[in-house]
Amino acid sequence: MFSGIIKSTGKIKNIKKNIKNIELQILSKLKLKKKDIGSSICCSGACLTVDKIKENTIYFYISIETINRTNFKYIKSGNIVNLEQSLKFGQRNSGHFVQGHVDASCKVNKIVTLGKSWIITINLPKKYKKYVIEKGSVAINGVSLTISKILKDSFEIVVIPRSLKETNLIYLKNKDFVNVEFDVLGKYIKNFL
Repeated sequence: MFSGIIKSTGKIKNIKKNIKNIELQILSKLKLKKKDIGSSICCSGACLTVDKIKENTIYFYISIETINRTNFKYIKSGNIVNLEQSLKFGQRNSGHFVQGHVDASCKVNKIVTLGKSWIITINLPKKYKKYVIEKGSVAINGVSLTISKILKDSFEIVVIPRSLKETNLIYLKNKDFVNVEFDVLGKYIKNFL
């Protein structure tokens, strides 16, 4: 479980891709130890298991399921990823509950600046529309954000300067794909109803 409050990013050092999996190496300033092998790290919204640690490099194995649901299918060496370690019991949660279970990889339709903030419009496939509400929570590349507006086939988020500075959202361009996780509470409520 994560909060969606990103305090660290990493850089893709090396990628080994084949049709069934990806082995990923991320350069990071996270202070991880051998005991952290097997723990979960949210990498741009996807919960990945630490496979190996060597100096300042974290190794991950990405399964075909994760490849199919995320923007990792487009990832390249040098890309910046958001990193968040899992929450500790009793830790303050300033965001919302993020599981790292990406629902979809959605396309950025438009980016508009408003003062120092960005208004980002993200494509919303029809089957996911039931999970979004205005002023509801959503995780974009693992960042906890608020949905500001729902449109016919998309939704808008407003990203403040602090979030732009601290995350990989600052590198987004039109037609890029982002990892989207809809609010877990909303998904369960919708399912029960």
